[in-house]
This record gives sequence, structure tokens and C-alpha cells, in this order.
Amino acid sequence: MSNEKNVSVSYQISIIGILFFIFGFITWANGTLIPYLKIACELNDTQQYYVATAFFAAYFIMAIPSSIILKKTGFKNGMSVGLFIMAVGAILFIPAAQTRTYNLFLFGLFIIGTGLALLQTAANPFVTVLGPLESAAQRISIMGICNKIAGICAIYVLGSIALKNADQIKEKLLTLNATEKAAELDTLAARVIQPYTILAIVLLVLAIAIFFIKMPEVHEEETNIDSEKSTNKTSIFQFPHLLLGALAIFFYVGVEVISYDTFANFGEHLGYKLDVAKNFPTYTGYALLGGYIFNIIAIPKYISQQKAMLFLTILSMLLVLLAVFTSGQVAIISFMLLGFSNAVMWPAIWPLAIDGLGRFTKIGSAFLIMGIVGGAILPPLYGKISQLIGNNQTAYLMMIPCYLYILYYTISGHKAGK
Repeated sequence: MSNEKNVSVSYQISIIGILFFIFGFITWANGTLIPYLKIACELNDTQQYYVATAFFAAYFIMAIPSSIILKKTGFKNGMSVGLFIMAVGAILFIPAAQTRTYNLFLFGLFIIGTGLALLQTAANPFVTVLGPLESAAQRISIMGICNKIAGICAIYVLGSIALKNADQIKEKLLTLNATEKAAELDTLAARVIQPYTILAIVLLVLAIAIFFIKMPEVHEEETNIDSEKSTNKTSIFQFPHLLLGALAIFFYVGVEVISYDTFANFGEHLGYKLDVAKNFPTYTGYALLGGYIFNIIAIPKYISQQKAMLFLTILSMLLVLLAVFTSGQVAIISFMLLGFSNAVMWPAIWPLAIDGLGRFTKIGSAFLIMGIVGGAILPPLYGKISQLIGNNQTAYLMMIPCYLYILYYTISGHKAGK
């Protein structure tokens, strides 16, 4: 029986690992889409970050509906539905590129985010309950490695297609008349048609495969972690540590999205050519991978997930200050290392926030997924601040209060109401 259970758990983790790879590829592709759409759709500094807004807003709007859908479909079929929805969003990129309509690009991203919200609502609690709570950060970190490897691939693959010869194109556009400029931008916009068509096909194939594949279902009672703590509760709002955890997720996702979605622009601000800076988000990806490997090795064997988050949150604030007040390679390396310090946060916040929810675990997971809306709000806020003060670099100081809140949650917020 024990061997059968181990095979079952390994099988389930492998399936979820594939899904996390998809999460990473699509999410990190936004880091390339932002500078690409800024050129193709002629956007300003604030407008370009609406890419993140459209994508991550779907998590907030669709998280609770996703939990309702999962109750009806179950985890496995819910994942299949999520993949199908994402394929529809990817297909919308074809007419968006053909007409060079920014709002249609944003709508496609919102649909993709809707599918991802369903997948994430199913996948994260699934991984959390597949073993002891104390090692949840370790398992989620394994998923994070799948996620970030995919993200690095997305930046290289999509960047080599969408932003090929970007600097020459920007210079050429300055010399063209209105008609010639429109034709050049139409050609540039068409670059994303092929990759997003292929992506839609892959998502459809996976949706069909997961629908027919044999995969053990995780039932409601299996997600009742420490259910005895929740027997006298009547509402999810009676768990303050969860609500505070959702806000911690909000700030964490916001600063992480800023750390890779703005990296190419930060590199340009520091004097690097876009053909070079377009790959800077991969540096964050490599640092995140290093952080996840650290989590797998060190947590909980050498350090608890709570203490690791405490030390690394403080490190994050120091790295932001270095990125703001230095220049050149020092600033680039400091900003890159935010990936390492950020890596522990999602894996550590999630299990602390859902601890003791019992029968409220699914709806609690939906609340945490809603916190991902930080990725929709904080990047355009950063863009607005940088536009108002006229300095991309100084605007990163807005990340400090976000990390201070995460520090509060690490020290005492996760104990609230217990």
C-alpha cells in the first residue's frame, strides 16, 4: 500500500509539474510582451504595464468562481477546462496582431489569466496537501523550478522572435512617414501570430490529454488540513491569518512581477541596448531557480520556512536599496538577486496562510489566488510613479513598504487569530 501511495503521489506531482511549467512560460512571456507592445502599439510608460494588469486582474475576478467550478468538476477536469480557456485567450492574439489593437491583446491576456486562475486554484492546494505541512515549501519549490525554467525559456524564445533587432526597428521608425510607419508596425505586430498559434494548439492538446488521463482525484476531506481547528468556524472571515496572508501574497506577487517585467526597461535606463536588456529578466529567473534549490535543500532540514522568509525579506529590502542607489553591473546584479530572495516567499506564505482552515481550504485557496491581483496593480503603479518623477530607478523604492508588510506577516501576522 505504501509503495502504491508513493507512486500515486509522484505521479500527481509530475502532472502538476507540467502545469507549473505552463504557468511559468505564459506568465514570464509578459516580460517580453511589455517592451514589444510598447513599440508595436505605441504606448507610454504607464500603458505598457497594463499587460500585467489585464493578466493578473483575472486572478482576482475569477478566483472564487474557480473554486465553485472545481467543486462541480473536481481538480482533474477543472485543470482541463482551465487549459481550454487559456487556448481561447492565445487564439485571440491572432486578430489582435492582425489589427494591432492593444485592447484586444489585453482581452486575450485576461482570458489566459482566467484559465490560469482555475489551474492555480486547483494546483496549489493539491501540492500543499501531498505531504506534511512543514515540508510544503519544499514541494512548492519543486513546482517553482518547473515554473522558472519555463519562464527563462519563454523570454529567450519569445524575445528572439518578437524583439529581434528591436533597437534597429526603433531607430528606423523615427525616419518613416505615417504610412510607412504603420506598415512597419503591422509587420512587427504579426511576429506574435505564429508563437501564440502554436501555444494555443499545445494548450488544446494538453486539455484533451488531462481530461482522458487517469489521475487520482483529491476530495474535499483530503484537503482538510488540521480540520479540528475549523470545526467551530462558520465563515472564512474568521481566519485573520488567511486574510493577512492574502495581502502578503498581493505584495509579494506585485514586487516579483516588477522584478522581472520591468527589468528590460531598467536595463535600458542604465544605458544597455534593448537587444541586450531584453534578456535581463532571465537573470531573475536564474536567481529564482537558485532560491528554489536553496529551499529544497535547506527547508525544513536546516532552517524553518518562517525563518528563511524572515532573513530573505530583509535581504530583499537591502537589494532594492542597492539597485536604486548604484549603477551599472552592481545595480543589475542587485536587481537580479531579488529573484533569489523572492523565491522563498510564495512557498512559505501559502502553507502558513492555509494552516488550520479545514473544510474552508478550497475557498481559502481562492482568497490567496485573489491576492495575485498585486501583479495587476503594483507594476502599473510603478510605471505611473516612474513617469511622474521621471526616473525608473528611484521608483523602485515603492517596493520597500511591500517587503515591510511581508516582514510583518512573517513575524506575527501568520499567528493572528490562532
